[in-house]
Amino acid sequence: MYKIVTKKPLNPTVTQMEIEAPYIANKAKAGQFIILRVTEDGERIPLTVAGCDKEKGTVKIIFQVVGATTEILNHKNEGEYIQDFVGPLGVPTHIEGLKKVCVVGGGVGCAIALPVAQALHEQGTEVHSIVGFRNKDLVILEDDFRACSDKFTIMTDDGSYGDKGVVTAPLKEAIESGENYDMVITIGPLIMMKFVVATTKPFNVPTTVSMNPIMVDGTGMCGGCRLTVGGKTKFACVDGPDFNGFEVDFDEAMRRGAYYREFERKAHCDACNLFKKEVQ
Repeated sequence: MYKIVTKKPLNPTVTQMEIEAPYIANKAKAGQFIILRVTEDGERIPLTVAGCDKEKGTVKIIFQVVGATTEILNHKNEGEYIQDFVGPLGVPTHIEGLKKVCVVGGGVGCAIALPVAQALHEQGTEVHSIVGFRNKDLVILEDDFRACSDKFTIMTDDGSYGDKGVVTAPLKEAIESGENYDMVITIGPLIMMKFVVATTKPFNVPTTVSMNPIMVDGTGMCGGCRLTVGGKTKFACVDGPDFNGFEVDFDEAMRRGAYYREFERKAHCDACNLFKKEVQ
């Protein structure tokens, strides 16, 4: 059992927790993830390691309440426990030797992008961060990004905060103005990452994307997280989650990601109804 040390809402649908897991906290690196179960008979879900405190022995996770398991997890409070917390899993983001990097995050994907930006900053890399959200109410981690970025741009779809537009606009502008990035690292919705790659590819700027397909075991055994990368089958849990964005078949990934959407929606509704009955 793993104790929830802190719990903090970041916006109406996104929650941050610190979990007591000293062995993981001591080993996890930016880009890796954990798999947890809230209860003994619960679903296994992957969540990115959003930060570690080795002294406290805690691991930070950030999740959006979108399905049954995240709904159940969000009803847990500080001092309570979750059943399983396994990791670190996946290959850490390759950042060694990079001198100037643009980190592009979208929505809750910013929770994954932040530790990468922080790790780059800590090793002395010049970091330009571009983050995007639908509106002002959904903005998360702004102060954290500003603290580790040499240049920071925030975009909202409706213009209610920062600049109005999508993240690819300032990215393209930066590249065209002469910013010579060693790498662009992008993390967010599949459609966003697809268009980031479409923006960088004509300029031949190396681009890393972080993929988060459906996972079950996290060790490559189930095959649920398979992707087509460079015409070959890869598994996000053991080969990734980072891949060369120029080689990822995003259209296939989006089709696969939608397979269980209706099932997930029903499961989420069932979980919400269960909690409503408990309150009554």
